[in-house]
Amino acid sequence: MKTMRRSLDSACVILPPKVFQLLEKPLHEFRGHGGVVLALTCSKNGHLLSSSVDKTAHLWKLGHDQCQGLYSHNNYVTCIKFNPVDDNYFISGSIDGKIRIWKVEGCRVSDWTDIREIVISVCCRPDGKLWKKPERLRTVGVQNEQFNVYLVVMIVFVNVVRSTGGNACFAVTPKFESVRKLENVRVGRASRTIKAVQTSTEKSTTITTTTSVAVEITVLKTLGGVLHQVGLVKEGLHVELVAAVLDPYTGLEKPTVKGFAHKKDKYIGDNKISYESNLKIPNDFGKVGAIIVENEHHKEMFVENIVIIQKRLLGGPINVTCNSWIHSKFDNKEPRIFFVDKSYLPSQTPSGLISYREKELKILQGDGTGERKTFERIYDYDVYNDLGDPDKSDDLWRPVLGGKERPYPRRCRTGRARSKIDPLSESRTTSIYVPRDEAFSEVKHKSFWSLLSSLLPRIGSSSDNDVGFPNFTAIDNLYSEGVQLPAATNKSTINLGDILPRLVKAYDLLQFEKPELIKRDTFSWLKDEEFARQTLAGLNPCRIQLVTEWPLKSKLDPKVYGPAESAITKELIEQEIGGFTTLENVRFDQLVLSMIVFPRNLHLHLFTAPLQVLEQNKLFILDYHDLFLPYVTKVREIKGTTLYGSRTLFYLMPSGTLKPLAIELTRPPIDGKPQWKEVFRPSWEASDLWLWRLAKAHVLAHDSGYHQLVSHWLRTHCCVEPYIIATNRHLSAMHPIHRLLHPHLRYTMEINALSRELLINADGTIEKSFFPHKYSIEISSVVYDQLWQFDLQALPADLISRGMAVEDPTAPHGLKLTIEDYPYANDGLLIWDAIKKWVTDYVTYYYPKANIVQSDNELQAWWTEIQTVGHADKRHGSWWPVLKTPDDLIGIITNMIWVASGHHAAVNFGQYDFAGFFPNRPTIARTNMPTEDPNDTEKEEFLKRPEEFLLKCFPSQVQAKQVMAILDVLSTHSPDEEYLGAKIEPYWKEDKYITDVFEQFSGKLKEIEGIIDARNADHSLKNRVGAGVVPYQLLKPFSEEGVTGMGVPNSISI
Repeated sequence: MKTMRRSLDSACVILPPKVFQLLEKPLHEFRGHGGVVLALTCSKNGHLLSSSVDKTAHLWKLGHDQCQGLYSHNNYVTCIKFNPVDDNYFISGSIDGKIRIWKVEGCRVSDWTDIREIVISVCCRPDGKLWKKPERLRTVGVQNEQFNVYLVVMIVFVNVVRSTGGNACFAVTPKFESVRKLENVRVGRASRTIKAVQTSTEKSTTITTTTSVAVEITVLKTLGGVLHQVGLVKEGLHVELVAAVLDPYTGLEKPTVKGFAHKKDKYIGDNKISYESNLKIPNDFGKVGAIIVENEHHKEMFVENIVIIQKRLLGGPINVTCNSWIHSKFDNKEPRIFFVDKSYLPSQTPSGLISYREKELKILQGDGTGERKTFERIYDYDVYNDLGDPDKSDDLWRPVLGGKERPYPRRCRTGRARSKIDPLSESRTTSIYVPRDEAFSEVKHKSFWSLLSSLLPRIGSSSDNDVGFPNFTAIDNLYSEGVQLPAATNKSTINLGDILPRLVKAYDLLQFEKPELIKRDTFSWLKDEEFARQTLAGLNPCRIQLVTEWPLKSKLDPKVYGPAESAITKELIEQEIGGFTTLENVRFDQLVLSMIVFPRNLHLHLFTAPLQVLEQNKLFILDYHDLFLPYVTKVREIKGTTLYGSRTLFYLMPSGTLKPLAIELTRPPIDGKPQWKEVFRPSWEASDLWLWRLAKAHVLAHDSGYHQLVSHWLRTHCCVEPYIIATNRHLSAMHPIHRLLHPHLRYTMEINALSRELLINADGTIEKSFFPHKYSIEISSVVYDQLWQFDLQALPADLISRGMAVEDPTAPHGLKLTIEDYPYANDGLLIWDAIKKWVTDYVTYYYPKANIVQSDNELQAWWTEIQTVGHADKRHGSWWPVLKTPDDLIGIITNMIWVASGHHAAVNFGQYDFAGFFPNRPTIARTNMPTEDPNDTEKEEFLKRPEEFLLKCFPSQVQAKQVMAILDVLSTHSPDEEYLGAKIEPYWKEDKYITDVFEQFSGKLKEIEGIIDARNADHSLKNRVGAGVVPYQLLKPFSEEGVTGMGVPNSISI
């Protein structure tokens, strides 16, 4: 336009009075939209309206750069039109299904109607009036499947017209075309700026063609599930293929391609069946990014995977890993969406999947209201307020765990009604909800549920709970002959022998397998060497610590608990350890011989001071003094149990083994009596020897309780649950970190829920059989408050904090162990390093730079919520790692995977081997020491029959049998166990690099198997090899099913 004049200092233009043509070069660009512009309209008074996928309409003034008005919508604004008569009004249509009439001045809605369909075009009558009834507004909406092809091409015609004011304006008419010849139109890339361009004279033809695609859905056969319930022929699955990218012309999501999947008659193997659907998709559909599935059956079904097959169009089969329960549409009308196996960070999400990704996370988060239903998948938080049952009995009330008074991790919210008696407690009227995909496999559920709901109650009714074992022969009979179970009172149809064959033999005979410990050495449980060895290579090897201060002293208030000084004195230690640690030119074997041949008082002159031993890092302790002493008075009020605060000292021998030196038992002031404390030592004198054995029984009960309540329950099951909840709430299923963590989260929430229901609940098996009774879980809250830190859950940090290792860059794993032959630490560090290498390779692939970590909104929300909500009572801890770099993320993920795999394996799968013979690890001490408040009768009874005194201290028959049954099942690997590094996840196979580094990880774990076998054959390692010694195999990565005493599963699966 030759007469056009452009200002030198402005981007604005002055339009000529007449327009003859449009040039290729833009006359004016209006910038301000945050997305693709979908529609334009002009008024007679020189205003331009534009609408966009950024959910807004903008008002512009020709000749001005600044936006004159902003009109916000709830979704994409697909069409707009000025009123032909009154420029102060315009009409808009949106994907949210609403048509709105706006008043230009004030930017407000004058009127609106909801047609509940996607609006793509609007217009008014020439006289500017709307139709009288809103439903008669001329609209074009997407009606079911009618426009699944027509949405492919949307053409915007721009015509130049003369306005009465002499200025040019644009009249916009959106239209949809399918197979049609178009004249004088060229469609280019969608833009965020508005330009006027000249159309060419070229002709083009749009031809829509389709390609056939097969969708194969594999469904597992489940007990009583959908495959046994299919009745109507029409029942099946509705499927919809979702395009990965937006339509390049409209900026909108492409219409899904819909179809119906029918069940095929032929089964795949014994327990799978296939559903198949044949679809036709447009050639310009692009890559499939997800599939939507709706279950037409009246029962839920478990979908294993989906494969989309069409080689020519899609470049090979597209895999969609599901492993998920799909609810019936009659339970929930919301269909399920599954993303393809390729992983994407949030910033890399294909444009067509962004809204689906966000919506799926919102569904998983829920709204925090209402009682959860069994078919739901909502993850949310709550405190532990469901362990008690005050509505049933006042004695069953338990305090809420979680909050300022009793800090605790959070559990999954169930939304059950509140107790009628205690509004702070949740009622126990229904089973405990877990998100549907967290449920056990049916095999695992049957065995564990049968144990809790059928076997344990029958054991409980077999005899009085207070009746102990009359002799050790009666204990041996549990393995050799078994005991008859009483008949079931609920007429159950469960055959326990079929479900729990290791425990229940024919005709309801309860007969236990011999644990590995007494298979190898019947009397090992009596030996002090074995007592000490198990602190390093037994069931609870993560409690022993180095003594770094002397004298030993309590930190509790002496006004309440009595004098703080320990009764274990320097002189006592000198008598026990002798002076061989400082002897020169004396061989150790000669010294041992002299100790055997000569009485103790003949070599007292050889003794050295404890301070020298401390400097040499040779004194170690099991310290349950300050932790348990505040509960002694409370526990002793309960019939059938007792408690002390305890300290047990060990000395590191030159052979690398530990020697028990002394046990101190303390009772605080109680019932008007002053503090009582006494030290017990190993002895060859008969009375002192039996007192030592009794003191060991008390310490072993303390260690068993701490192991079960803290090392096992708190540090693994309880503290990991918030990680699971946050991962599902904030990391999309397509997020690479979600997919890295997912194998390590399997089954944990279900086992935790069952434990809350029947194990750690008020009057459950743990309370009945462990020494703290109703204070059991409360004690774990005290430990969480005083000792738990996220950073110390990492194995290296844990070892250093206990004085069991020091940092040494020149040593293997960067640590030098205080006790070189420490089987748990040595094997654990192999697993730790392998996990860290795998995590490092994986994380740095997706996060090569720190800014990618920092800008990942899902990842940052995940880590923030773990700290501030999942572990809210610890949120102010300065020890929480920051999450700014790939190294930060590597440390956090390695920590989590170690706890769920290696740590849990070490404290769980040896339970039956070490505690299946309960005198080796009693869970409760039922009687006080005979020297505490001695009387003549008790003293005489002890001197005549010390064995009976010990048996009375041990658990009762019911307590022992119930705990043994539980430990047997907890120590069992199920047939579907998934071991660390054993099997690659399907979605990792999508990337060759991830596949390669996983194979390296798997190969490393196989190598570790061989290293551990070699260590267990090395007779110089006295803590793992010897006559009658159970080799340390708990951290061997792989295992067969059953009770094997080895194997590291991916997750806390039992």
